[in-house]
Amino acid sequence: MKRARWGATGPLWAVALVLTATAGYAQVTTKTFGDLAEGPYNRLVIRGAMVLPGHGGPPVGPYDIVIEGNRIARMIPFDPVTAGRRGDTQRPTGDRVINAEGMYVMPGMIDLHMHLRQEPMPLEYVYYLKLAHGVTAMVPAPDRGLENGMDEARRSETNDILAPRMYPIWGWGSGTDHDRAFLENPENALQIAQEMREMGMHVVSVGPLGWNQELLGAVCKAVEDVGGITTYHIPPSTTSVTQAVDAARLGVTMIEHHYAYAESSLDRQVQDYPRDYSYNDENARFRHAGKVWSEANKERLLTEVADSLVAYGATMLPTRVVYEANRDIIRAQSLPWHEKYTHQALINWNLPNPAYHGSYHYNWTSDDEYYWYYAFDLWGDLIYEFNKRGGRVAYGTDDNYIWATPGFSNIRELQLLRESGMHTLEVLKAATYNSAKTLRQPDLGLVRPGFLADLVLIDGSPLYNLRFMYSFGALTLDAEGSMYRTGGIVHTIKDGIVTDNRRLMEEVERMVSESKQGIGANPVSEPFTIITPRNE
Repeated sequence: MKRARWGATGPLWAVALVLTATAGYAQVTTKTFGDLAEGPYNRLVIRGAMVLPGHGGPPVGPYDIVIEGNRIARMIPFDPVTAGRRGDTQRPTGDRVINAEGMYVMPGMIDLHMHLRQEPMPLEYVYYLKLAHGVTAMVPAPDRGLENGMDEARRSETNDILAPRMYPIWGWGSGTDHDRAFLENPENALQIAQEMREMGMHVVSVGPLGWNQELLGAVCKAVEDVGGITTYHIPPSTTSVTQAVDAARLGVTMIEHHYAYAESSLDRQVQDYPRDYSYNDENARFRHAGKVWSEANKERLLTEVADSLVAYGATMLPTRVVYEANRDIIRAQSLPWHEKYTHQALINWNLPNPAYHGSYHYNWTSDDEYYWYYAFDLWGDLIYEFNKRGGRVAYGTDDNYIWATPGFSNIRELQLLRESGMHTLEVLKAATYNSAKTLRQPDLGLVRPGFLADLVLIDGSPLYNLRFMYSFGALTLDAEGSMYRTGGIVHTIKDGIVTDNRRLMEEVERMVSESKQGIGANPVSEPFTIITPRNE
């Protein structure tokens, strides 16, 4: 197997191609990504796995899952006891067989909102952490420009890089040469959406359009009509015009984060901003984005607002993990994986600094944390009521901001959805089937014949403990009562390519170690840094 050559910022792949020719099967090209991953195969067999289908149903199995190329071909139930009784113990075989006894297989997770950030943090750092934590598709913001994002998406689609599938976010009018007046005329929305679609657009951010409901509604309809979806971060600067219920009524596909829900239930049309408030002051912006929940009419929020959101058909995309720092900043800054797995560039961007977006904890008080604790509880109640009424909750992290390290944040987001009261099966459905439906990708989100082979193989049942999905697993007890640590997600399969997640994490560790060479204490860590005195 060919090994990767490494440069300063990542792998210099000379991807090895292995042409396999198994009689009777459609021939595919098998690629090797150093010793990190290999596939797809003419025939890959996962033997003896319990299956979490993704649609909310309970585990079933064990199954032998046959994958041909990049699709699930067959799922053969296998019970060794009854198979032996009927004299049928023959198992399917192929170019590669994975023994998955004791493992659970579920669909790959779909992160509908995340960030790649800029240099010097290598893209592979994000890709490998996402894959190692079960993410096989994601919707990245265009942090490095739309052209770069679309190029990376194409390279992932053809498996020229080892990365999840990508559906980059476009701004309204991106790639066109229309002026502002043309873009803001609702009558032109369908023409613009068609032009963008022809250039590869699938996901459109409509965040800047909330100042004009007619325009927002026209854009949402046009994007849907050409086959795309819209995503809406409702900025506090325009909630006086468009709140969450308005956005749902106007046809937004998914509403990101927590904004404009509490505002939809206020006993007035605007929140009680202080007189010296400035939206451009992020410290104030995030402080009052939490505090507004204390102004909400709770009864109206959990009935009328929840009912309306469901009736209009919007998807709720909470991304709770990126805001958890607001309710306990010291916890966020001291998470155990920061030293070994959080890239130094990300640490630098997270440190309190008004020059960076999301780095606003330079004047964060106990009162601020109190308001965000209250906000998290009430927000969780709204998610629960929305889900209970049949609303679609989907999955995203908004990570690589606010002390949310990629990959680790994906598992924490599952835990925070569970914290809302949703059943764990519903949480996993949100991360898989619900997100595939929201993204309008009918071949993703289920473990079922005919679907794309985007799968996750977990050492232990996530229904028992979602923390089994962290790369470091979780401590638990065996049948004899002895404590051991589970193996996390052993393999992630994207498009039929099987990753070795232990090796992915080793590469992440190497990148992070290089990033921290010569780095000393910072304003956050300084009080807790041991300084060894020099011998006099």
